[in-house]
Amino acid sequence: MIDDVFVFDLVVHLHDMSEANLLAGAPWARHVRGMSLGLGDALRAVHGDRTAFDTRLAAETMGAMVFGDPPGTEPTDVAMAQVVPVFDWYDDWWAPVELQAEFARAYPGRALFCGGVDPGHRGVAAALEHLEWQVTELGAVSLKFYNGHVERGWRCDDEKLAYPIYERARELGITVLQFHKGNPFGTENLEQLHPGDLQAAARDFPDLTFVVHHLAMPYFDECVNIAARFPNVHLALSATVNFLPVRPRLIQRQMGELLASVGADRLLWGSEAALAGPPRPYLEAFMALEIPDDLRAGYGYPQITLDDKRKILGLNAARLFGVPVPGAEGEADGRP
Repeated sequence: MIDDVFVFDLVVHLHDMSEANLLAGAPWARHVRGMSLGLGDALRAVHGDRTAFDTRLAAETMGAMVFGDPPGTEPTDVAMAQVVPVFDWYDDWWAPVELQAEFARAYPGRALFCGGVDPGHRGVAAALEHLEWQVTELGAVSLKFYNGHVERGWRCDDEKLAYPIYERARELGITVLQFHKGNPFGTENLEQLHPGDLQAAARDFPDLTFVVHHLAMPYFDECVNIAARFPNVHLALSATVNFLPVRPRLIQRQMGELLASVGADRLLWGSEAALAGPPRPYLEAFMALEIPDDLRAGYGYPQITLDDKRKILGLNAARLFGVPVPGAEGEADGRP
């Protein structure tokens, strides 16, 4: 732990960017992979880790990165490995199902598996069958969606494509649905990843929690507006807070806006390991974060508190997934 703060990392990805996983004949495949590799290399100056990214990441590599070697020597307590169903350039998707499930099996009690399906891949029926298998056989506790694709994109409020998946997930006990918004992986159209299509979905499924990742950048204002109005919409700081060490002013302003408009109770930590490197430097930067006086005076932002940081870094996610928090009896399930 850092300062006795429980850390629940909502977002780690065991990616497969090996040559063997590039989709044969897919235009721009190497270019798109190069975009991801470039982002990872750009952050090496922050963390200094030399893990190879152009490979199929092993569970042991991720375990050492987030939990330490031996486990417990890094500040992350729980990590969720998330599938990324991007099939436009990768044969077995960018973050494959089996690879994420393998990580959860390798670190029982510390790692959770977030599955993922896509009705545009092989149709709704196949997605429903894949969903049931991931939940009942692999132990998925949540689902991740990526609806923007070059040719087979879909809307998250589509009653024929998306809603049957949400309904089946709910029947299987999955209550937290997660969505990549903004930040396109490659050459798909940016507007497909606008968060606006989550409004009807959140309204039509008030008993489900919708987690928006990446603050839907560059649609930050729209993302904040939606979360401010829908109490079942939560926001993950994945792939945004990583820039705190290099773009502090931007993150200070964003965090001020989030605290003022949404509140700390619905913000979630995500490190984006392995591509962003080990989480420790980002956690340390977040623990040191303050909202500068000029932003507070000019925009009316509140100061971020240690209680806010505890919620964001772990307690909020622990509450969503029923994970017990050592030394904080009652906090994980929302009791005072």
